[in-house]
Amino acid sequence: MECDDWGGADGGDMNSVPEGVVQHILSMLSNVRDVAACASVCRRWRECVPYLPALFFPRNAFDAAAVGTGAADEAIGRMVAAVARLRELVIYCPFSLARLPGWLAMRSASLRVLELRMDAAADKEAADAGYLDCIALATGLEELRLWGVLLTKAPAWGRLQGLRVLEIVGAPLRDTAVTEAAAACPNLTDLSLLGCDCSGDVSIQLSLLQRCRLDFLGGGNCSLLLCAPRLESLEAQGFTWISLRGGHCLRRLSIAKSTGRVYQVDTGKLPDLEYLSLRGVQWSWAAISSVLQCASQAKHLVMKIEFCGEFDVLQPFPEVDLVDFFNSHPMLRKFEIHGAMFAALCQRNSLKNLDSRFFIPCLEELLITVRSPLNAEQKLNTLESLVNYSVKLQSMVIRISQMKNCHDAADDFFEEICKFKYTNYRKVRIE
Repeated sequence: MECDDWGGADGGDMNSVPEGVVQHILSMLSNVRDVAACASVCRRWRECVPYLPALFFPRNAFDAAAVGTGAADEAIGRMVAAVARLRELVIYCPFSLARLPGWLAMRSASLRVLELRMDAAADKEAADAGYLDCIALATGLEELRLWGVLLTKAPAWGRLQGLRVLEIVGAPLRDTAVTEAAAACPNLTDLSLLGCDCSGDVSIQLSLLQRCRLDFLGGGNCSLLLCAPRLESLEAQGFTWISLRGGHCLRRLSIAKSTGRVYQVDTGKLPDLEYLSLRGVQWSWAAISSVLQCASQAKHLVMKIEFCGEFDVLQPFPEVDLVDFFNSHPMLRKFEIHGAMFAALCQRNSLKNLDSRFFIPCLEELLITVRSPLNAEQKLNTLESLVNYSVKLQSMVIRISQMKNCHDAADDFFEEICKFKYTNYRKVRIE
């Protein structure tokens, strides 16, 4: 069928649309179902298929029968062969890993972005048989994303000099494989290892890395040595020891460990840091104080750590002097305090250095989580001091969470909090 069969009431037809415009419109398509539907409309549209920049095969691209008989692999191969200038290939549907090298070889010259769901591969048992090595065929790759890959030995990628983005999701990893895979991509600017299971010593040295997300599962001990002089953002989850070299450009730092303990964090001075988030069940106080000292210029601080202490001994935070803390963090604008840190600021001597000359210069937003009515008077005094001495304070949110003490002390404390809220109703609210 010719496209001029689609004539309009004014006598216009699809052939009146310039070729470049048609190609540009159809280039917006990537889902293979849409591509197949458009290719069947007319010859002119079908002739635009070679100029498509991207192909996306969703998980439901083929039915189970097509996957079982190999028809899905044949269809993927035909479409990859048809798109002569393919820049982006995304495969979420089941496919045979044995066919992957042929597809990559066909489009090795033009392919720039590759994303594969290996957990959907039709032959999962072959996942560790070296088929990932064929990624080396796509020498011009700039972005590589792999889901559910098994990376227990270093892939034979050679040197992917052009690769800028590497993302691996939901993979069992071995520390040496991570180190060697990162070394094979020396010019990475973005590295993400998310929901991965790994233990041991992970060492990453990337001179151009700017953004890094490392989310490791499990409660085991895992250490991280990261050398990245241009790093601007780091999110590290699941590490017991962290050592950062060259963090003078770092602007965002988030460290968390949902199970187990954080023993040591060594970052060096962080003069440009704007956002700092520390989360976890148990950290050593040495690790907390080390990071806080290095992040003295932070503007947004999140403290959600339950306990301190070494080994299996859970201990409360030591006393923190409120004046010393805010004098050490003069640029702080937003502060989110969990119960343990707030309790440390509410000890008997935490307010001993308050005087008329002290003020908190930049603080605008406070979010305080209170979980216990203990030391109620000290906590109220601390809340009042934060309001009175924060000259730019716009809002204070007090979050009452999982109050464990159910006798009259909890009720009395909550009543005092409500009075404090009504006294400072323009700035304070309770959640």
